[in-house]
Amino acid sequence: MSEPDRYAVIGHPVGHSRSPFIHERFARQVGHNIDYTTIDATPAQFAPAVLRFFAEGGKGLNVTLPHKQAAVHLAADLTPRAEHAGAVNTLTPRAEGGLTGDNTDGLGLTRDLIYNFGVTVAGRRVLLLGAGGAARGALMPLLDLQPRELTIANRSPARALELAAEFGQDGEVHGCGFADLHGAPYDLVINATSASLANEVLPLPAGIVGAHTFCYDMAYKAEDTAFVRWAQQRGCTRAVMGLGMLVEQAAEAFFIWRGIRPETASVLAALKVELAAEE
Repeated sequence: MSEPDRYAVIGHPVGHSRSPFIHERFARQVGHNIDYTTIDATPAQFAPAVLRFFAEGGKGLNVTLPHKQAAVHLAADLTPRAEHAGAVNTLTPRAEGGLTGDNTDGLGLTRDLIYNFGVTVAGRRVLLLGAGGAARGALMPLLDLQPRELTIANRSPARALELAAEFGQDGEVHGCGFADLHGAPYDLVINATSASLANEVLPLPAGIVGAHTFCYDMAYKAEDTAFVRWAQQRGCTRAVMGLGMLVEQAAEAFFIWRGIRPETASVLAALKVELAAEE
């Protein structure tokens, strides 16, 4: 048998990453021979580690925290979605040399919402919480689905207003602080902040969530996140975590590298079992 094609995820820390679990199952599913590992690299080690990986024949890298912005500067070219996001989570070697940077996070989010949860975004009022890298990556894919309006709310209103101005030509986008949120409950509320990772409850007005509101936390844990619990207590129709987003963005990266889109439902189910066993 020939040597497997080498892939990896690079981050710091990265030992907790589920990417090897996901990509190994994708490869098995389609009969491809790959070896997918983790690379722990500090910010100072990041660029040398990436260049060494590809110099040694690596076929593709996923990039996770805290390196997604730094990866932009290592790419010889960027896809439009990586440019819009200002961040890269997928690196692929180009035939003519150098690397292409892509960002599959936003597509992973929208595919999870649409295909795994049956959420309709077109014509709906959407609230995006946060104005950092995760929010940037989600904005263009969400706007492509043509919501009636999209509000970006952030602890610092200035950052939300800045982001809204940047993306305003692509749809009805508004920016504000958490305390400035008012009016009727939103149809879809997405938490793109890192608050859930610290088990922190955001200072949000209760009125943004109603009985018809679908709430989505881009973070995930073995148990419900603080945002999911907050949303459930306010009577939303459903509150879920971003485990499916993780699997869907990985499937898009696999498609970029291998030219075939794996089936995700069985891998997501296996990942849920794996997480439950760790509780």
